Amino acid sequence: MATLASGCIVLWEGGSLWVFDVPAPPPDAPVPRTGTHGHHALQLTYALEGRFGIHLPDGRRFNEPASVVAPDAEHAFTAQGRIALLFVEPESPAGRVVQAHVPPGAGAAALPPMPSSQAGRIAHAMAGKPPDRAALVEIGRELTVEVVRQLEPAVGAAPPPTSPDPPDPPDPPDPRVLRMIAWADEHLLDGDVDLPGAAAAVALSPSRASHLFVEHTGLAFRTWLLWRRAVRAVERYAAGDSLTDAAHAAGFADSAHLSRTFRRLFGLPATVLELR
Repeated sequence: MATLASGCIVLWEGGSLWVFDVPAPPPDAPVPRTGTHGHHALQLTYALEGRFGIHLPDGRRFNEPASVVAPDAEHAFTAQGRIALLFVEPESPAGRVVQAHVPPGAGAAALPPMPSSQAGRIAHAMAGKPPDRAALVEIGRELTVEVVRQLEPAVGAAPPPTSPDPPDPPDPPDPRVLRMIAWADEHLLDGDVDLPGAAAAVALSPSRASHLFVEHTGLAFRTWLLWRRAVRAVERYAAGDSLTDAAHAAGFADSAHLSRTFRRLFGLPATVLELR
């Protein structure tokens, strides 16, 4: 399958930054569009030297300069030129602030544009051959902090008299849920991560742990675990592993299983992304 975009993916605990160049389609050809998909992380999308569209199932569209998609919200994606996607885990402190910016049930919302200083640093990091991955991690972390700084006043500000109260950030997940997540991350490579094991790590029955996990993350543990394995596979694929090696490193049965999961979570095959 032909390459649709080329770029770089870097990850750190709680987030990742994807910077891609998407070539314009041939004359009279439609702009490539992903399939409708959803993923557990918040997706903050920025137009750098390009443009994008976030397409929701009800026909609404969010465009540049920046937009955020809520966790697990179904959407499709179009882009041309250079774009940046910042993924933030919703259980993190930053994720709770960003999630509060999206009205309940809205699926997506507009964001302030990326500061020009950070956009310039991304351009400089991407100019390297290969790109400066350490610099991109630093920029991604700083951008996450900047987004929280931009949004916290809006979340906590007094609303105009005719406006509803602004939403409060979601409460932090139950500490036992956070410990289940930490246990799963620690044992992800063991191949034996499952709900009974996570429940035992926090001294709960599997049924109680299951209900608590859904209550605080919105996902069944098994579904969340699939997302976590996909993130681990992306990390290995971005570091230069083959799809087969990345799949095995993340606990997938084979590259076909990883490919199906990647398409379901991101709306396109991993093979159409050329990583530098």
